Amino acid sequence: MTDWRSLSARASFASHRLIGWIYWDPIALENYGRLGITDGAVSYIVSRGAPLAPAGHQVVAASFYSISPLFIEFALATAGQCTTYDAITAARNDAVATGLRRYTPEICDGLAELAEPLWDAADALPVSGRALFAAHRLQPRPTEDRNLSAWLAINCIREWRGDTHFAVLAAEDVSGTQAGLLHNAFLNYPKEWIPRSRGADDAAIEAAMADLEMRGLATGGDVNDAGLALRQRIEDRTDELCERAWRLLGEDRTRHYLDLVEPVGSRLIDRIDQTAGTEWMPAARERRT
Repeated sequence: MTDWRSLSARASFASHRLIGWIYWDPIALENYGRLGITDGAVSYIVSRGAPLAPAGHQVVAASFYSISPLFIEFALATAGQCTTYDAITAARNDAVATGLRRYTPEICDGLAELAEPLWDAADALPVSGRALFAAHRLQPRPTEDRNLSAWLAINCIREWRGDTHFAVLAAEDVSGTQAGLLHNAFLNYPKEWIPRSRGADDAAIEAAMADLEMRGLATGGDVNDAGLALRQRIEDRTDELCERAWRLLGEDRTRHYLDLVEPVGSRLIDRIDQTAGTEWMPAARERRT
């Protein structure tokens, strides 16, 4: 029998790598710079959140879950003063199309062949409770570049997973800052790196950790074994729920997708290491010992 849980976990991890490099890509940053966006942290927020941004910064903050609402408000206000969200998306897409051909040329033909099946899978996913996914799915789909189209379909499926993951966190009563603390411990990152990278200050971290300790999920300012077990359950539940996307794509196509993307995953992580640093895009990183 097909182990869909394992395929879901592998395909989701590969997708984080296929998507993640673009947020710090020099071509993308240069494109944003021409639009007047010169802060890389701002460009991450607005390029990822562009489809939902017209709904307002509070809606974007709710959908991003673990990133500081104040920072999201600042990022959207900064971008809104100098350009449009359609222009930001076009700048991102231009960098994706160029980067895929430059960094992973061997997967482009195979990825292009999956464009239509990937969109069919994305279109069949339920939209309820998944605002960021829904906004991305409504974006125009390029017909002249099927390689880019496939990447955008994967990005939609990845955002569907993100929305689903956040729903699981909310069901476990895990706040945005606590999500960062738990993930930080889960990956063995430098202390508090993930929540601080998302805008959590000393007060937010202190309050989040105090609540984790009260619930038996942390001890002495550190996530304990019970907290790590909760984080593993959250990951497992997310993988289980997200089987749906890959079942819709089908086993043969999912394995073909993995055959294409997994071998170049470390190369794409190297791109992030070179352009941003060795901690960014934690969802695409292996757990550290």
